[in-house]
Amino acid sequence: MSTLVIIPTYDERESLPGTLERLRTAEPDVDVLVVDDASPDGTGRWAEEVAARDPRVHVLHRTGKGGLGAAYVAGFGWGLERGYDVLCEMDADGSHRPEELSRLLDRAADPDAPALVLGSRWVPGGRVVNWPWHRQLLSRGGNTYVQLLLGVAVRDATGGFRAFRADTLRAIDLAAVESHGYCFQVDMTWRVLRGGGTVAEVPITFVERTVGESKMSRAIVVEALTKVTAWGLAHRGRQLRRLLPGGRRRP
Repeated sequence: MSTLVIIPTYDERESLPGTLERLRTAEPDVDVLVVDDASPDGTGRWAEEVAARDPRVHVLHRTGKGGLGAAYVAGFGWGLERGYDVLCEMDADGSHRPEELSRLLDRAADPDAPALVLGSRWVPGGRVVNWPWHRQLLSRGGNTYVQLLLGVAVRDATGGFRAFRADTLRAIDLAAVESHGYCFQVDMTWRVLRGGGTVAEVPITFVERTVGESKMSRAIVVEALTKVTAWGLAHRGRQLRRLLPGGRRRP
């Protein structure tokens, strides 16, 4: 299968070189697309220099910081136009170990391949390294909240290390995806499930970044909480209406 790994960047000049080197070593046959949001620190320029030497590395420049979700949607469009079979998400900061990408790709290549393969921190065998207790609490609590409100049987819907089959993405109206921060991952997971697709989780080790600055912010948390709550209330409302006399019974 032809595979594209999409790496969104904004001021990742310190972290991207090591991540990219590890990825090219671990998976020399995959292509890489760096989607850079006009990083002031020169990340995009550095990636262009690498792309000039390595035909498997490509760069998509965006005009400004538009958010994680928009960067991935742009990357998906780029990859689908070029006919890749599998499109993967990976962080630039090394928190997603390139050496574990093969776990996702092996699962995506199964005869009964799911629509989406998630690298999961919260299934047996998954773990996090160097995370303070409050970050673990936030992640575990957020995923439990997603499960309860949306009714999804996914342990790590917020995780960003994942592999989509191309036909899965083609079935999604990507232009309608408006999530910008980390709730984009929940949004895409739920869209896959609502469309009848299956989701598989494989264990990964998530390692907290050692260089650069985290993009997590209060605004990102608020966006995720607000959107998931709205989606969940609408979802539960539809379920309730179907139970009322005269309600439409849908699967």
